[in-house]
Amino acid sequence: MAGVDEAGRGPLAGPVVAAAVMLDELHPIKGLADSKVLTALRRERLYDEIRAKALCFSIAQASVEEIDTLNILQATMLAMRRAVQGLRLKPQLVLVDGNRIPVMDVRAEAIVRGDALIPAISAASILAKVWRDRACQDLDLQFPQYGFAQHKGYGTSQHLAALKEYGPCDAHRRSFAPVRIALAQHSS
Repeated sequence: MAGVDEAGRGPLAGPVVAAAVMLDELHPIKGLADSKVLTALRRERLYDEIRAKALCFSIAQASVEEIDTLNILQATMLAMRRAVQGLRLKPQLVLVDGNRIPVMDVRAEAIVRGDALIPAISAASILAKVWRDRACQDLDLQFPQYGFAQHKGYGTSQHLAALKEYGPCDAHRRSFAPVRIALAQHSS
């Protein structure tokens, strides 16, 4: 069985990231939980432990361009499908956090609040969140004026103020209203 979750549906910038994880029952991992309730340090430690102990895992993304072309929901489904397809072993069942499942060639079920209930989904949520947070730190090096390392692309007051002052950069999702508005203000 593989657990699947995503990170980064809500932010105004950066990719949406999904992870798929098949845990090894012989090598249990203590402390798995929804990534949102863990500290950044705890997520980082679990990230390394999951990668070391899981039977297999895969991390995939949908780009900003794919998000703007498809819409965020379809881009999320694409990232999840890519994560499952990237697994070294083919699962017999895929459990996906939330209430929707991507189209796949394997049996799948949606589990609402699965990231808090199913250890493999918790592990996937941690891998996706840490990977995306690291991607935002990289974006911060490229575009330091936006503060991506702090807000991870979410629409905080700091981020919205930077958008207003500098306009969108290549990492921004132009299909999201605050970015569209900032783009219109900067092109007029």
